Parts: sequence; C-alpha cells; structure tokens
Amino acid sequence: MAGNNTAGRVAGDDPPAAPPRPAVGETPGRQPRRRISKRQRARLFRGVQYLILIAALVALALAADWGQIQRAFFNMEVAANLFPSVITVALGNTIFYSVLGFGLGLGLGLVLALMRLSSVGPYRWIAGIYIEFFRGLPAMLVFLAVGVGIPYAFDTRLDRNVQVMVALGLVGAAYIAETIRAGIQAVPKGQIEAARSLGMSPARTMITVIIPQAFRIILPPLTNELILLTKDSSLAFFLGSTLAQQELAQFGREALNTNQSMTPVLVVGLCYLIITIPLSFVSRGLEKRFGKGVARKPVKPGATRSGGQ
Repeated sequence: MAGNNTAGRVAGDDPPAAPPRPAVGETPGRQPRRRISKRQRARLFRGVQYLILIAALVALALAADWGQIQRAFFNMEVAANLFPSVITVALGNTIFYSVLGFGLGLGLGLVLALMRLSSVGPYRWIAGIYIEFFRGLPAMLVFLAVGVGIPYAFDTRLDRNVQVMVALGLVGAAYIAETIRAGIQAVPKGQIEAARSLGMSPARTMITVIIPQAFRIILPPLTNELILLTKDSSLAFFLGSTLAQQELAQFGREALNTNQSMTPVLVVGLCYLIITIPLSFVSRGLEKRFGKGVARKPVKPGATRSGGQ
C-alpha cells in the first residue's frame, strides 16, 4: 500500500508547508506588536512637554488677578512720574560710575597682570595675594571698607565719586587682571620670538606686540566685566547719596518706598537693559572686526566671573 501511495503522487507536488511558529512571548493567531522607534519616542516626549507647558500657562492665566498685576507692576501713572529723572539722573550716574570704576580697574588690572607674569618673585606674590583677596570678598564689603574704613583710618573724607570709583576699581581689577593675564598667555609664542629676532627689547615686545594682540583676544570678557561692574554700581547706595547722586538701584528703591508699587523696579530694570544689551552687541561687533587674523587660544574659565557679587 505504501508503495502504491508513493507511486500515485504527481511529480512536482510538495507537501503543504507548516504554519510559522509564533515568536517567544507572542500569542498564536495575533499580529506582532509594532515597536516605537527612538525618534518617535523623543517626538512624543517633546509633545507631552509642550502640552504640560501650555496647560500650566493656561492655568496661570485663569488664576491670575490681572487687574492687581497691572496696578502692581505696570502702573502707567507711577511710571510717568519717574521720567525724566530716571534717565537724566539715575541712568546717567550709573553709566558715569561704571566708566570710572572700569577705567581704574583696567589700569590697575593691567599692572597686576604684568606683575603676575613677572620673573620677580615678590611681584608675583603681591599680585597673587591681591587677586585672590578681592576675588574672595563680596563687593559690598569693599564698598563699606572704602566708604567707612578709609575715613576712620586716615581721618579724611573722600568725594563720593572717588569712593565709588575706588570701590568698583578695586573689585574689577582683580578679575580684569586674570583676564588680561590669560589673554597675554594666549598670544602665540611665535609672535614673541619674531619680535625678539627683530631686536626688540622685552618691554617693547610686550607693549607693541603682545598687549595689543591680547586685548583683541579678551574683548568679550572685558565687556562682560564692564556689564558686571555696571550692576555692582548699585552698591553705591551704601555710601549715601543726595538726590542728584542717586544711581538706578537707589533711585528705584526710593521710588518704591514712595509709591508702594513695583513699577519703579520694572522701569529701573529696563534702564539696566538699555546699558547691558547694547554692550553685548558692541562686544560681538568688536570681536568680528578685530578678531580676524589673530591666533586664538581659549581664555581660561577661571579668569572671569560669571555673575555679579
């Protein structure tokens, strides 16, 4: 019988194929689950974050008392009473104090940077102690020491503009010195060797070759330091002031106490932005204009401060 069945098969006929075996974990008779790719998961996660943010903003908008917010922060009557004094007096004094402090800090910082790089040991030690001391102190203590300590110690009374200039300059010089030192060290050594091969003395090489190139490198950090000194000028109110000597922070504080509204603080903040935002654009413009063709090395991150004191 078996031989007859085998002989009775038609040539080319194959036995029916067995159904595919289900993968491990799959239920027979069901379609395999489609897995989500990493890109799809990231897109889904971003979508959830957007939904949470939108929901939080909607909840805040519905819960906020916009009338009270307008009276507290955007009182146009209070804002109108601040002008023009907030511009002609407070903003002008802030710019004046910042320029004075930055000028002193830049000059003193350059001297300290050269002392820090000197081959004479005592110069390096003096500069190092100064830099670490004033970088470790809050600027407020420096203002109090200049405004109160100097009159007690020397039985003299400095002009208020001189006090602000000295306090800002002492603080700024410690940071500017490190910035200049990093910029000098970033100048390629080939520039120094080329200048010396032309017969230039070390002093002339430093003044005519190294320092100009270093300042091109450190323009952005120096601009950042000017912005930070501008904000540190708000500490001048510890020295006392007349109405004609008030800077932005003192002006805003007096107006806040008078009007019982946060509108003066908002106006003063906008005035600070009038100073800082153009300085940021100037920094980028100077970097593009004078930074071409200068071999740059990154300035050490510890050379500048990232926030006001």
